[in-house]
Amino acid sequence: MSDKLKTEIAKELGVYNTVETEGWGSVSSRNCGNIVRKAIEIAERNFEGK
Repeated sequence: MSDKLKTEIAKELGVYNTVETEGWGSVSSRNCGNIVRKAIEIAERNFEGK
């Protein structure tokens, strides 16, 4: 997953402030899972559209 996509999703989910101030290592496991889940949803939508 690209850093750009991770950043966009983190902003959408409201965890980007943590990323900005403390780095990706400080994002909770739950929120990381939510980021991955959202990225999968986006990938599936893009795949279905082709």
